[in-house]
Amino acid sequence: MDEYESLSHTAWECKYLVVFIPKCRRKTLYKQLRPYLGEVFRRMAEQKESRIDEGHLLIDHVHMLIAIPPKYAVSQVVGYIRDKSAIHLARVYGERKRNFVGQSFWARGYFVSTVGRDEGVIRNYIRNQEREDHRLEQMKLGE
Repeated sequence: MDEYESLSHTAWECKYLVVFIPKCRRKTLYKQLRPYLGEVFRRMAEQKESRIDEGHLLIDHVHMLIAIPPKYAVSQVVGYIRDKSAIHLARVYGERKRNFVGQSFWARGYFVSTVGRDEGVIRNYIRNQEREDHRLEQMKLGE
């Protein structure tokens, strides 16, 4: 919370933790496309004057810390990123024979939470989530 963003008549700091997943049948495809998604998400966020400050693409879901101006609803920006990224992935990496507009790559729901003064905690959580998932998986194997 060192600096605030500004619009013509507004100073703001609106950051959110967003988590979403691919549809079950798309998880294999998602694993193959993970290396390309970070840049795609960043470009889509910029088109809505938003910024992804932190993000991590795990094996089966996406975590991101995103700054969204108050003139946009969170659902508007997240929906835009998800819809446009799905279309982009389908066009660039999918079969070109089919029209992919309207098909859904991501599951319908998502998780969102305001960050507030806990930004450092949230950043650390995102960075270490994959390691924590692996640790929990190892604990389950030992039962």
